[in-house]
Amino acid sequence: MHDQLFRHPAVIARYLAGPYAEERERFLMQAHTKGYSRSTLERMAPVLLVAAQAAHRDGGHLNSEQLKVALISQMELRLGRPPSAHTLRLLLGWSRAWLRSIGALTTAEKVPHRFSRELRAFVEHMRTERGLSSATIANRMHLTEGFFASLPTHVGSIGTISLDQIEVFLLGESKRGWSRRSLRQLGSSLRSFFRFAASRGWCSPALASGLELPRIYDLEDVPQAPSIDEVDRLLASTAAGRDHPAIRDHAILLLFVHYGLRRGEVERLTLDDLDWQGETIRIDRRKSRQVPTYPLSAAVGEAILRYLREARPRSSHRAVFLTLRPPYRPLSADGFSIMVHRRLVGQGIKLDRLGAHCLRHACAGQLLEAGFTMKQIADHLGHRSMDSTRIYTKIDLIGLRQVAELDLGALL
Repeated sequence: MHDQLFRHPAVIARYLAGPYAEERERFLMQAHTKGYSRSTLERMAPVLLVAAQAAHRDGGHLNSEQLKVALISQMELRLGRPPSAHTLRLLLGWSRAWLRSIGALTTAEKVPHRFSRELRAFVEHMRTERGLSSATIANRMHLTEGFFASLPTHVGSIGTISLDQIEVFLLGESKRGWSRRSLRQLGSSLRSFFRFAASRGWCSPALASGLELPRIYDLEDVPQAPSIDEVDRLLASTAAGRDHPAIRDHAILLLFVHYGLRRGEVERLTLDDLDWQGETIRIDRRKSRQVPTYPLSAAVGEAILRYLREARPRSSHRAVFLTLRPPYRPLSADGFSIMVHRRLVGQGIKLDRLGAHCLRHACAGQLLEAGFTMKQIADHLGHRSMDSTRIYTKIDLIGLRQVAELDLGALL
């Protein structure tokens, strides 16, 4: 592979004479097969050589910190300055993947987190028994780990954690500026964990039941969403595009706007969920544990077909939406939010929260203005409880105007 990337015999000889030459050749060939460009492979080859030399010096094993030092030293030697944070992350990603593939990357420097066994069991419980989304699981894990990190070192078991320690932690986060809603989410995550822990006999049930959460009033927030005109302008900006990102993003935006999908639901959409003959689309609504089938609207169907024919990379992945740069892989939930945020900002749309979820709110608002009932909107959005749908009554502008225009003189 090196002889295909470089021309000078001396350069090729230097790469082939370095340690782990066969393993580096194989890794580069695999990257080439995945679709990495020639220029990327040319940048990758010297990084792998540095990692190979460092691993060889340390007896065939290297941890992440040692690898980082070796890469920074080599880059400073070549460029006269340390690499940027973005460049370093890229180089570390390549070299770690290669070291891991040959079993040379060690993790001895990483100290296992306290209660890691219990946290793994909690994750499995949330995934298999609760059916929660990966984003919800990751968020609850992050919040719970933050609490564990705050505990004194002498706390060695779940059963020795006290309610006072939880309340002190929540009070500390409040003083740091956390909002009531964020504190409630944090407390709810901890309560969920300790309920699970009590069911396993690790602690007393009183630990979860005694935890008081900040009060959040019903319908406290007003859902923020782009207006109909702003949504139309957003869709028009991608419909007119001929490049691959615009073609892909237009299909994604239509799914958010027409069906009010969550970002995880679009992430899980596969080619098998599209029935072109029956003109239907199947949605994996993991949060409500349902897989309903909807009619495939003409606009959405045409946009997805255009993406599949003109912009989707050739890949063995069954997910509909993939990254547009190699290595090709399913677009993540965060990737959808980042794309929507970028598109909304590009149109000058200003909201407190610019992401995929505000288009879900826009869909609900349009259904409400079109005269759909709360039950119909709840079914369309996949809400498990009507309480989740009632918040949209606060944006029923038509109903509010009718109340404002009502003449109460005859009743007084």
